[in-house]
Amino acid sequence: MGVKARKFRIRRSLAATLGAGGATETEAGREEQAAPARPRRPAGGGAGAERPERPVRPVNAAAPEALSPEEAGESDAAREIEAIKAEGLTGRQLRMARRLAERHGLKPVSDLDAVRLLRRKGIDPFRTSNLLELVPPDPRVQEPEPAAEAPTPALRRSSEPVKVPGPDKLPATRRAPKPPSPQIMSEEERAREILQMQRDLMRRRRRRMFLLAVRLFFFVIVPTLITGFYYYRIATPMYATKAEFVIQKAESQLGPNMGGGLFAGTSFATSQDSITVQSYLQSREAMERLDREHDFKAHFQQPFIDPIQRLAPDASNEDAYRLYRRVVKVGYDPSEGIIKLEVAAADPQTSVEFARALISYAEEQVDALTKRLREDQMKGAREAFREAEQKMVAAQKRVVELQQKRGVLSADLEVSARMQQISSFEVELKNKKLQLAAMLDNPRPNPTKVELMRKEIQRLEELIAEMRRGLTEGSAKTESLAKVSGELMIAKAELETRQMLLSQALQQLETARIEANKQVRYLSLGVSPVAPDEPTYPRKFENTLLAFLIFAGIYLMISLTASILREQVAG
Repeated sequence: MGVKARKFRIRRSLAATLGAGGATETEAGREEQAAPARPRRPAGGGAGAERPERPVRPVNAAAPEALSPEEAGESDAAREIEAIKAEGLTGRQLRMARRLAERHGLKPVSDLDAVRLLRRKGIDPFRTSNLLELVPPDPRVQEPEPAAEAPTPALRRSSEPVKVPGPDKLPATRRAPKPPSPQIMSEEERAREILQMQRDLMRRRRRRMFLLAVRLFFFVIVPTLITGFYYYRIATPMYATKAEFVIQKAESQLGPNMGGGLFAGTSFATSQDSITVQSYLQSREAMERLDREHDFKAHFQQPFIDPIQRLAPDASNEDAYRLYRRVVKVGYDPSEGIIKLEVAAADPQTSVEFARALISYAEEQVDALTKRLREDQMKGAREAFREAEQKMVAAQKRVVELQQKRGVLSADLEVSARMQQISSFEVELKNKKLQLAAMLDNPRPNPTKVELMRKEIQRLEELIAEMRRGLTEGSAKTESLAKVSGELMIAKAELETRQMLLSQALQQLETARIEANKQVRYLSLGVSPVAPDEPTYPRKFENTLLAFLIFAGIYLMISLTASILREQVAG
C-alpha cells in the first residue's frame, strides 16, 4: 500500500530569524502556538486511520532574550521535533525516514530527528521517488562512499555521480550536468546574434531560391519556349480531312430459327472485317500503293515543309512509313462498328485525294475478304452439278443404245405383247384339242380331218414352246427378252439415279449461291471527305502546354532521384 506524502513547511532557524529580521523569541512562540495541531495516526494503522490528538506543548515564551548559538540551535531543533510529533506520523513512516537519512550519510539520534535532518537538507522523506532509493542497489553499479556530511544537491560538483531512479523504478547512476558557462551575454549581444542568424537563414533561402529558379529556367522554361517558338513560327500547317464509313453484310433471308445468326445485322457480325480493314489501311502495303498511284513521298519532300516534318529526298520506305503512320490515323469504334479515317497533308486538295484513295483501297479489300470464300463455295457446287449432269447424260445414252441395239423400245411392253400372243395361241390350242376330241368321239371319224387336226395342234404347241423359250433363252441372232429387259431396267434405274443426283446438285448450287450472297460485304460511306479551309495541325497552345508539363515532370523526377541518392550516399 502506497504512503501518502503530507505537506510540510521547513521553518527557518531561530538564529536566522533573529539575524535577518530581529524578531523576538516571544513572536516565534506566538507563531508556533498559532500553527494548528494536526491529528496523529496510530502506528499500526493504515494511512487513513485516525489517532487521538496529543497535546502540543507550547514553546516556552519566557526564554531569555539573548541565547548562545548552541543553545539557539538546540531550542530550534526541539521546536522542530515537537512540530514533527504534532504531525502524527506512523511508526512505519518514521522507520523509513531513519533508513533514508542513513542512506544520505546523516546520523540522526532518533526517528524524529531523522525527519528533521532530511527536511533541513530539502529532502521529502515521504516522497515516492525518495522511497525508491531504499531499494538495494545493483551490485554491478558502483556507488560513491557516503561522506560524513553530504553536500546539498545545488552544491554538488559536476563530476560527482547522482543517484536517480531509472525507467524501471530502480536506482541508477548518472553524471550531473556541467554548470553553465560563466560568460553571460547581454541583451544587446543576444539580439545581435539572433539578427545575424536570421540574416544567414534569409541569405541561404534566397540563394537556394535563386538556384532553383535558374534550374527551372534552363531545364523547363527554355525548352518550353523553344517548343512554342517552333509550333508558332516554324511548323508547317497541315490540313486534315476526315471520313467515316461502315462495313455491312447482306441480310439473311432465313429467320432466327432457320439458321440466322445471333449477331446478324449488328456491328459484331462485321467486327473482324472492320479490324482487318483498319490494319490494312495502316500497313506498308497501303502506303506503297498510295505512293505508286498518288506520289505520297514526293508530296512530303517539298521544300516549303519544315525540316522536322519534311521527308528526306533519299528517304527509305521505313522513314516514309513512320511519316505515314503519323499523318494517316485510322480508328475503329466497336460499339457502333464505324471506321474513322483522318488524313493530313500540306494542302487541302491533296489530303482529300489521299483520303478518297484510301477509301477505295478499303472497299477493294472488303471485296477481297469474301471473294475467295464465295468462289470456293460456288466452285464446289458448280463442279458437283456439272459432274451429275454428265453422268445423267451418259446413263440416258446407254438406255438409248440398248433400245437401238436390242430393237426393244420397252422391255415391259415387249414382254406383255409376247405373253398376250402366247395366251391367244394357247386358247386356240385348247379349241383345236376340243375339236379333235369331238372328232374322235364319232364312231367313224374322218381319218384325214383327224390327221390334219393333230398336225395343227402339234404346230400350235411348238409355236407356244418356241415363244416361251424366246422369253428366257436367246438365239444366235437375238438375245433373250429377259436379258434385254434386265439390261434396260438397269440402264433406266441408273438414269433415274443420275436424274435424282442432278436435282440434288442443282439444289446445292442454289443453296451455295444464297450463302455466297450472304458473305458479300458492302462499304457504306457515312461521312465523305471534304477539304478543310483552315489548318488542323499543329495545335500550338495545347502542344506547348504539353511540352511544359513533360519538361516539368522530367525535372521533378530527376530532382527527386538526385535527392534520394544524395541522402543514401550521405547516410
